[in-house]
Amino acid sequence: MNFFTFVSKDIGMDLGTSNILLTIKGKGIVLNEPSVVAINRQNNQIVATGHEAKEMLGRTPEQIRAVRPMKDGVIADFTAAQMMIRNVITKVCKRYNAGRPRVVVGVPSGITEVEERAVEEAVTQAGAREVYLIEEPMAAAIGANMDIAEPSGNIIVDIGGGTTEVAVVSLGGVVVSNSIRIAGDDLDEDIVNHVKRERNLAIGETTAEQIKKEIGCAMPLMSEASMEVRGRDLSSGLPETITVTSSEIEEAMKESISKIVDVVKLTLEKTPPELASDIMEKGIVLAGGGALIKNLDKLISEKTDMPVYVAEEPLDCVVKGTGKTLEDLERLKTVLINARRRK
Repeated sequence: MNFFTFVSKDIGMDLGTSNILLTIKGKGIVLNEPSVVAINRQNNQIVATGHEAKEMLGRTPEQIRAVRPMKDGVIADFTAAQMMIRNVITKVCKRYNAGRPRVVVGVPSGITEVEERAVEEAVTQAGAREVYLIEEPMAAAIGANMDIAEPSGNIIVDIGGGTTEVAVVSLGGVVVSNSIRIAGDDLDEDIVNHVKRERNLAIGETTAEQIKKEIGCAMPLMSEASMEVRGRDLSSGLPETITVTSSEIEEAMKESISKIVDVVKLTLEKTPPELASDIMEKGIVLAGGGALIKNLDKLISEKTDMPVYVAEEPLDCVVKGTGKTLEDLERLKTVLINARRRK
């Protein structure tokens, strides 16, 4: 196909620690896959990305390197991230005839200027004409259909793979925000460590994530849930199957979840009284994969004495927010990090 037949179609991107999502105006979410890339060490070529690459984690021969280039919401392995971003943008541009797009990328609110530039550079080198960065909690608020432009307080808690971010939003800006690098990945690690310490069984991150999704909870469930888990017995070195329970996993994740609750409380304590009364009325909105942990909304409600709601399709809030920002870029330019920096 001739390059000049391509039409520029802007792309919204959630460059998450666990998953990378892309949206195109009028098409909705066009890509949703794990933030994992497998690279051949010998010729430095991509072997696989996304689901296929995730299956390779911990299973690759010496010549193939399967990595998660994002850590705590930011680029940890620039070369791998650049290759992954270029691959997904090229894939989407070819599929939807989108040439030299403008791209809005959701990034953590605690990102440093060096980390900002690393993201900009990686996306530019992937073929973007212009790159704009938006703080993930602001993107999540827009994606959760909060009216951020009103002179009224809204609070969003975005629990991703690498970071938990809490922001109070009003008049198109973030009034108070806090970010901690404790989120879904840390909960997976808690489960790995618990099973190793208490049950003498070695399991991988993928198994831990599955346990978290199926029976993980922040408060006791109405009826105890359990699941079978396969791993390697640390005494014999042989494969072993055990049964773990929801109360056991609740205990394993307790400390990290209490830190997430603490950062929500800290943000509320710093919120101006006028906005706090708005929040009391509207409640707290949870977004991101962590919002799906059973009874987390109940726990936060109990600890804050406020209503708590899980956003509709919480995993998609950030990418939907980047897409909505692109649709109204001129009006929403004030929420973009690097647009403010360029002034």
